[in-house]
Amino acid sequence: MGVPVAVVLGVGPGLGAAVAYQFARQGYAVALMARNLDHLTVVEQEIKQFGETAISVTVDATDIVKITEAFAEVKTELGTPEVLIYNAGMLQMGGILELTPEQFEQSWKVNCFGAFLAAQQVLPAMVEQAKGTIIFTGATAATRGSAGFSALAVGKFGLRALAQSLAREFGRQGVHVAHVMIDGLIDTPRVREMFPQREPDTLILPDAIAKIYWQLHQQSATTWTLELDIRPSVEKF
Repeated sequence: MGVPVAVVLGVGPGLGAAVAYQFARQGYAVALMARNLDHLTVVEQEIKQFGETAISVTVDATDIVKITEAFAEVKTELGTPEVLIYNAGMLQMGGILELTPEQFEQSWKVNCFGAFLAAQQVLPAMVEQAKGTIIFTGATAATRGSAGFSALAVGKFGLRALAQSLAREFGRQGVHVAHVMIDGLIDTPRVREMFPQREPDTLILPDAIAKIYWQLHQQSATTWTLELDIRPSVEKF
């Protein structure tokens, strides 16, 4: 039996990297996907330093041809993915009269359409093997459209709907689909730079989220979670 394979689509210095490290430490070969090769290379090198397997694949998640090629590369280099983590996201702020049609469309594509394309790439093999896990990184915007955040909300609402539909369609076929709503700011260098006065306990640790993703993957089929919301203890909701 070969090494199990996990794909993390949307790897940056925060949550994507933490999830990749988590699965690598559990013995998974990890395919790292993002547009920025620099981010991928750093994570790949660190995973290899603690003796595990990783490859970097640059991809535009919204491009049908590119994402098909990316997953074909993963299958050739590592094998068939058992886990898909869709962590790609785009925060496009602006009022309805300020956003261009292109900005609105691109936000929806990154936050929702890309997840649809990625799921299509892994589902056939998961159904054939009657096992697999797909986890989508969501946000508070999946349940509330706020002023100035319509582009984000539409994409995240759509992502949540996609997760629900996939879970109901493929759950009985052995595929666990989960949608995690992150209600709060993730502790990353960029966030600390943007909000230097924020107290540490108001931010969500990427490693803590990654452990939750691993726990979701490990759940018994008798207790599968479809939707989970997480936030710091001090966050208002």
